[in-house]
Amino acid sequence: MYRFTDLVEVCLSRVPEIFPWDLADKLDTDESVLILDVREKDEYDRAHIEGSMHVPRGILESACEYGYEETVPELVRARDREIVVVCRSGNRSVLAADTMQRMGYNDVKSLKTGLRGWNDDEQPLVDIKGRAVAIEQMDDYFAPKVSAEQLGK
Repeated sequence: MYRFTDLVEVCLSRVPEIFPWDLADKLDTDESVLILDVREKDEYDRAHIEGSMHVPRGILESACEYGYEETVPELVRARDREIVVVCRSGNRSVLAADTMQRMGYNDVKSLKTGLRGWNDDEQPLVDIKGRAVAIEQMDDYFAPKVSAEQLGK
C-alpha cells in the first residue's frame, strides 16, 4: 500500500525540483517562465507569487486539455514552455508536475519546499487584490497545524 509520502517519492524520481532562491533569480532574468499555483482558491487568494497562474490540482487534467469547461488555453499552449508548479510545501506540486509530464508537458519542475520555503527565503507574495503580504503574517499561516487526531493519536 502506498502512503502519500510514497507517492511523492515515486514522482520525485521523475520530477526535477527548483529551490526558491533559484526560482527568484530565474524570474529576475526570464519572464517566459510560467508559475502554476495548484493550491485551493482560498490559499491562492490569501497569498501567491505575483503573476502566477492559478489552477487547483483538482481540475488540473481538464485544465490542460481543450474541450472542457475547466480548459485554460494559455496552459494548454504551454506544453513546451518552462513551468514551475507551486503549492504550500512542495508535495502537491510534485504530484501535479508528474501528471503534467505524463500529459506531454516537456519542461515542468516543482518548487522545492513550496511557498513555505519561498516565504522563508523572504521572497514577495501578494494577495488576490495584488497587495503585498507581510512575511511575518505568512510565517504563522505556513506553520504546521496538525491536530492529534490528524496525527493518528
